Amino acid sequence: QVQLVESGGGLVQAGGSLRLSCAVSGSMRSINTMGWYRQAPGKQRELVAAITTGGSTNYADSVKGRFTISRNNTKNTVYLQMNSLKPEDTAVYYCNADAVHSAFRVSTYWGQGTQVTVTS
Repeated sequence: QVQLVESGGGLVQAGGSLRLSCAVSGSMRSINTMGWYRQAPGKQRELVAAITTGGSTNYADSVKGRFTISRNNTKNTVYLQMNSLKPEDTAVYYCNADAVHSAFRVSTYWGQGTQVTVTS
């Protein structure tokens, strides 16, 4: 079983910063892509940013230039540095990871979510 534990959410004023962390543990060979998603009330879950094992990144247009995703492959941890936060960034943020169990099996796992609230 693979577990993802997120931390770093909270309440911040507009223009402020937060850093989210997500540590992955459990039985797996390696981790492929890791990512952050968010879901605001009444809206669908959306991709915020993703990063491959090699460090290639992908961002939602709404966060480009403000958020930075990074990972530490030794610690199996992914980070999301969020700067210049806006009230519309308010959501529950979820991390996910594609864990490699064998040459034929890759499974996607999700964290429990961490609340980010940005006040104006």
